Amino acid sequence: MTHPSFFTLLSNRSQSINSLLCVGLDPHKSELAPFLTNNDTTDEDSALCTAAYSFCIHLISTTHPHCIAYKPNAAFFECLGHQGLATLKRVVDYIHQETACVVLLDVKRGDIGSTAEAYAMACYEGLEGEGVTLSPLMGWDSVEPFVTGKYANKGAFILCKTSNPGSNDLLATPISDNNQISLYEKIATLCKEWSQKAASITPSPNTQENEPPRLGLVVGATDPTALSKARAAAGPNIWILAPGVGAQGGDLDAACMAGLNDEGTGMLIPVSRGISRAKDPGLEAKRLKEGINAAREKVLAKRKAVTSDDTSASIAPYQKDFIEFSLEENVLRFGSFVLKSGRTSPYFFNAGLFSSGSALFKLGKAYAASIMASDELVDTNGKVTFDIVFGPAYKGISLGALVCSALYADYGIDSGFAYNRKEAKDHGEGGILVGASIANKRILIVDDVITAGTAIRESFDLLKECNATPVGVSIALDRAEKRSLDDPLSAVQAVARDLEIPVVSIVALPQLQEFLRNSANYGDDVLRQVSEYRSQYGV
Repeated sequence: MTHPSFFTLLSNRSQSINSLLCVGLDPHKSELAPFLTNNDTTDEDSALCTAAYSFCIHLISTTHPHCIAYKPNAAFFECLGHQGLATLKRVVDYIHQETACVVLLDVKRGDIGSTAEAYAMACYEGLEGEGVTLSPLMGWDSVEPFVTGKYANKGAFILCKTSNPGSNDLLATPISDNNQISLYEKIATLCKEWSQKAASITPSPNTQENEPPRLGLVVGATDPTALSKARAAAGPNIWILAPGVGAQGGDLDAACMAGLNDEGTGMLIPVSRGISRAKDPGLEAKRLKEGINAAREKVLAKRKAVTSDDTSASIAPYQKDFIEFSLEENVLRFGSFVLKSGRTSPYFFNAGLFSSGSALFKLGKAYAASIMASDELVDTNGKVTFDIVFGPAYKGISLGALVCSALYADYGIDSGFAYNRKEAKDHGEGGILVGASIANKRILIVDDVITAGTAIRESFDLLKECNATPVGVSIALDRAEKRSLDDPLSAVQAVARDLEIPVVSIVALPQLQEFLRNSANYGDDVLRQVSEYRSQYGV
């Protein structure tokens, strides 16, 4: 008889009771006093083991309607002497006999060869757990015995970015040449690869097209940025065990926004002390389950709103022309590109490749069209709300000149033009500003894209120091993606919020998606990749 795999059991249980809650079983000696008896005939270790068993049974019997898995921490049983493991086995047996929950043994093993095989045998045959936690730092051969061969139906969560502050000492260490990829992101990538490798070594007897993974990740709910990056690296099918909600202070909403897949699942959220120390553990488990589900609903609603925006996005003729000639000039490309942020993007935009007279001419016209189409930069009388176009050094200088020229040629608007130098000139007219006088003037800042917003903010401060009034920003492309989970606004939205001025783009990500929907030159796969990227990082 073929047994369902660990992650299939987890998914099935999650769907059946609509929960992502995992209850940690950590019988700290300090919590066992209420469960100790006055039996003087037993030694201390035996008394503590009996109390630990009673402690766990009390939690299991009151919380099992609300959780999908139990996570006994082996250390708290092993420290109880030679009877401790026998007590853990009794607890596992009780879970199997009295509940429909799966057992995830929190053992954090990590070794190679026959030692790893022995650990796997101890966990799966001795203790009869369905899954384990593992350290991946000794590589694939330390993980392989737990998810291949006769244990192909088992599952393991590998430590990726743990919830303790000290995890930054090693797991957050940059390891790529450009210091953009951290060790935990590499582990997340390996998780996906190793899971596929395990399935190729020992195919499941009921292998289907979408066979569940063999491996998941441990990523702390205390670090939403790491959750987001790990999810992006590992993909939507990998389950993430996210400790840290409750006693460690993890933000549930932020963690779910970062770690859930598009189905609103793929996360197992363990809580130990928050439940065991509650006056009514069963009631607290119910409250936590409902809180997690409320956070899931928020995530799904936000992502549904993004999808709705996608379907209703319109694209103006100048935007379509801009995208087409950006593709012709190789400024816009589709594929797989690692950004400075470390994210892997399905598209890339490099305005520096607008490098011919015809391309620059079209670029200026596109900027001018986007400005004139903006209700925020043009008043009800059809007049622009700015006096001067300002180009920040260096890229903004040529862009500002193009915009001024195109506004005059196409719309008869003769605005002034100014720019700054990176270093003050110590001869001639001196200073760092060149061009039209900006004092007491309304200024439109022009740049290509806003990545972090640093150049725009510096320009804003410079202009304010010169008694000028910045009234808007014009850019070529708005990637419409959030900067981080700590500030879930996009870089463009953050600039608009912080500086209290509008930011107008020629195109944004929704228009790019609309272009792909209506283009015969790009298949559904490109649109799917762009849409999935927006779903993961979009605002």
